[in-house]
Amino acid sequence: MKTLPRVPLSSTGSLYIDGAWVEPHSTATIDVIDSTTEQVFYSVPDADVDDIDRAIAAARKAFDEGPWPRLSHAERAEVLLTIAEAVEQRIDDVVEIWPRETGILASSVGVVMQEVIETYRYYAGLATDFAFAEEVAPTNGAAFGMIVKEPVGVVGAIIPWNSPMGLLAWKVAPALLAGCTVVVKCSPEAPGAGYIMAEIADTIGLPPGVLNVVTAEREASEALVRDPRVDKIAFTGSTEAGKRIGGILGGRIARSSLELGGKSPAIVLDDFDVADAARIIAAAECFLSGQICASLTRVIVPEERHDAMVAALAEEFSRVTIGDPYDPTTRLGPVATARQRARVQDYIEIGRQEGAELAYGGGRPAHLDSGWFVEPTVFGRVAVESRLGQEEIFGPVLAVQPARDLDDAIRIANATEFGLNAAVFTHDSARVLAIARRLHSGTVGQNGNRADFGIGFGGFKRSGIGREGGVAGLQAYLENKTVVLDAPPT
Repeated sequence: MKTLPRVPLSSTGSLYIDGAWVEPHSTATIDVIDSTTEQVFYSVPDADVDDIDRAIAAARKAFDEGPWPRLSHAERAEVLLTIAEAVEQRIDDVVEIWPRETGILASSVGVVMQEVIETYRYYAGLATDFAFAEEVAPTNGAAFGMIVKEPVGVVGAIIPWNSPMGLLAWKVAPALLAGCTVVVKCSPEAPGAGYIMAEIADTIGLPPGVLNVVTAEREASEALVRDPRVDKIAFTGSTEAGKRIGGILGGRIARSSLELGGKSPAIVLDDFDVADAARIIAAAECFLSGQICASLTRVIVPEERHDAMVAALAEEFSRVTIGDPYDPTTRLGPVATARQRARVQDYIEIGRQEGAELAYGGGRPAHLDSGWFVEPTVFGRVAVESRLGQEEIFGPVLAVQPARDLDDAIRIANATEFGLNAAVFTHDSARVLAIARRLHSGTVGQNGNRADFGIGFGGFKRSGIGREGGVAGLQAYLENKTVVLDAPPT
């Protein structure tokens, strides 16, 4: 008999609200499916509007009446350090969960989890490094002025399925340091990270209502966005969902951070070896099966190098071993869900119909008859205005686009509604900087995907509003209050 995978979670039948594991109001459940076997891995409650209401009420009470916002930043930083230690102790549990939920390679989880741990430590360090209050000179004749940075209030953190542990950390850590209370809304596809964080909050004795964790589908999730008791929504997900959330929040003048989609270009200049560029780009596209918003999915090259680049990418993809994410020889696991696999396959068919040249991939690997696997795929001569060249696919599909010259390459790079990430492949750093100033992108890196949450990550245009990570990621959870006095306080 085949051994069932271990589910390293203690309370999957409950919701975490107001510092306790509680019975859900809803009787509906969500099955979390193993992306490799297509079998049910575990199930969690599907929170309804009443459950969301309870979580919001707990967070509101904890902010308005509880001790958390009234602690010093140093005291809250100590809690963040304790969370970091607790997360470190749960790495093996994340290895059991995350690959099954999303297809990430088990060998990659430890590296990503170190970044998660450092996120909590980084924001703990800002307790002393960031100026939460500073003296300023009044301009209206008063004797003394201050800017005090205070917590925005109750935060609704809506977490996507692709990298939940990391994206949860970049929201929860700065929010907690600022003094906010949080309702975490996990994705139905990958709630494991939220449950681990709820267990950590329970174990370390975080005050009731400071961190609440629920999993819900769209209707209940929208109740979180609409509720006037929630001061800010921090969302990572698709641009379409972000547009709806932004519209709702605009109607009630609520705060938001929206980290949305991308169709990020990699411009390969004539001094960079085509084979080296292909190796770097193809390897990055295999990470998390291409389910990364900042993934460099458009490769822009001079016309005379186009065919060589397509051939080099096809050669790199032909060497990729596809299969079980727990097998150390595997380089590409499945995508997260049946719906996601169907989406990727639809775009591959769209590429064919639009006349792009399919150079490699395009289907299910022949040796895998179960699991949501897609071959890594590369198309050549992808038209700028085509759907394949414009729309986010969120899977291991690359589009190569020829350019007449550098000006044309920059035009192509900027010719989408997105502006999340970009790269320029050249050995001349000064050239990269000059080109970066012309690219409409939240991040521009040299010779690879250099998205850096430690500095700050976010997009231009329809790739989002605001930044996550770095000092800017903390400022997103703070409100500036101007205080003007007749005399300096004693």
